[in-house]
Amino acid sequence: MTQAIQPKSQGIQLTDTALAHISMLRDQQGKDLCLRVGIRQGGCSGLSYLMDFTDPSQIREDDEVFDYGGFRLVCDRKSLLYLYGLMLDYSNAMIGGGFQFTNPNASQTCGCGKSFGV
Repeated sequence: MTQAIQPKSQGIQLTDTALAHISMLRDQQGKDLCLRVGIRQGGCSGLSYLMDFTDPSQIREDDEVFDYGGFRLVCDRKSLLYLYGLMLDYSNAMIGGGFQFTNPNASQTCGCGKSFGV
């Protein structure tokens, strides 16, 4: 795992590798977008992670916003209850590569690493 970049309020942490990859994906969109992270019911273990770019105008008053040197990560407060302390990393590995979630709140995770239970 690479070194984490932590905002002053460390609700969700990004590694430098994850931030670089997310920034590259955002730049490909050609817009100033934020990353929205959240959860939904489903997946092998009960809850699934969600990640998608969103326009800054879609940030709601009750969202938590974390700033990483100009890049903003947004999370709704309900999801943050399950994601507080989450470490988001990225790997270029051919097998098992992609975004990796290390969630201290998860009591179980599935083999693919994209869902969890509490």
